[in-house]
Amino acid sequence: MTKKESIYDKYIPLSNMKSLSLKLDENVFKDTEEITHVLNCARNRYINEALALYNKYNKRQILKKKLQRESGLVKLDSMQILEIFEQLDDRNETI
Repeated sequence: MTKKESIYDKYIPLSNMKSLSLKLDENVFKDTEEITHVLNCARNRYINEALALYNKYNKRQILKKKLQRESGLVKLDSMQILEIFEQLDDRNETI
């Protein structure tokens, strides 16, 4: 990912930056340092991009659970309506 294609630039406006004190596990910190060095990007930028992706993933998971729950709520009604349509279809075939 080049700097011009960075999701950081696309989704995180610089004017809305907040300060944050963050404690990382030692192994996570070492991995982050190695990766940011190889990618030649700032640690802050890398962490912002990682959190943006993780937030997007979690939002989708939350939406998935909500849709599954709501789908379950209308499942019985949908099956009853399908049965009614099938009965109507059967009546039309016998005529």
